[in-house]
Amino acid sequence: MSESPLILVIEDEYLLQADVEKILTDAGFATDILSSGEEALTLLMDPNKRPVALVTDVQLAGRLTGWEVAKRIREKYPSFPVVYVTAYAQDWPAYGVPNSVLVPKPFASAQLVTAISNLLNSPEPPIRA
Repeated sequence: MSESPLILVIEDEYLLQADVEKILTDAGFATDILSSGEEALTLLMDPNKRPVALVTDVQLAGRLTGWEVAKRIREKYPSFPVVYVTAYAQDWPAYGVPNSVLVPKPFASAQLVTAISNLLNSPEPPIRA
C-alpha cells in the first residue's frame, strides 16, 4: 500500500488549520500543519519528511510571510508546487513565486483540492494568471 502524498500546510488560524486538514485528508493527502514559516523550513530539512507541495497563507505566526517561505523553498527546489490561500490576492502578482496558484479566502473545498491536483498532475508547471 502506498503512502498518501504529504502536503505541507502553513496556516496560523487554528480553525482554518482543522478545515484544511479535513479537506486534504478527505481528498487522499497526508498533511503536516504548521503555524509559522520558520517551522516549515525546519521541517523541510528533515530527511524523513517528503512533502510534495506547499499550501500557505500569507500572513503567518513568526517573522516570515508565506511569500518569503515559498521563495526560500523555490531557491532549493525550483519546481516545488505552491498554493497560496489568502485574502491578499491583489499582492500575488508582485510577491507570489512563478508557476504558483492562488486560492482566495474564503474558498470552497474543491478549489483547494483542484489547485493542488492540477499542480501535482501537470507535466509542465501551470502558468500564473
